[in-house]
Amino acid sequence: MFRWVIFLILSYTLIGAIEPYTIIADKIIIKKSTRMLYLSANKQIFAKYHISLGANPKGAKEREGDMKTPEGVYVLDWRQKSKLYNKSLHISYPNKKDRARAKKLNVSAGGMIMIHGTPSNWSLSPIGDWLPMLLDWTEGCIALSNDDMEEVWKQTRDGIPVYIIP
Repeated sequence: MFRWVIFLILSYTLIGAIEPYTIIADKIIIKKSTRMLYLSANKQIFAKYHISLGANPKGAKEREGDMKTPEGVYVLDWRQKSKLYNKSLHISYPNKKDRARAKKLNVSAGGMIMIHGTPSNWSLSPIGDWLPMLLDWTEGCIALSNDDMEEVWKQTRDGIPVYIIP
């Protein structure tokens, strides 16, 4: 009996110390109209997060400085820890179609579109970093609360496709 109790205590302690299994996404889907980011694996959505978009969210990004979030198919191509926005994942904007549109308009397509967290000082606010997420405030990026960004960071790998739809 004593051995069984010791076994149970040790098992419970070890199981509690093991991090739960993390599903790794094979696709990110961003639906601008509902302000949601979805993580998908094996054709199944397994996580969803509320997002904020560029301050001018309607329509696809056309040029640098238009405050719009792009629409199209991209790749998550690199990541960084950011002093301003906690962590950030770079999206391969502009793609070939975006560059052609900008060239036709004789403007710069822009770049540096990221999926990122919120400014560090927002978490110091009594309301936290979630309330400003009800507004579109970025310059064209996709923003999540820092807690949500931590999850997305852990559940994605560079090289996966990012679908940004209206």
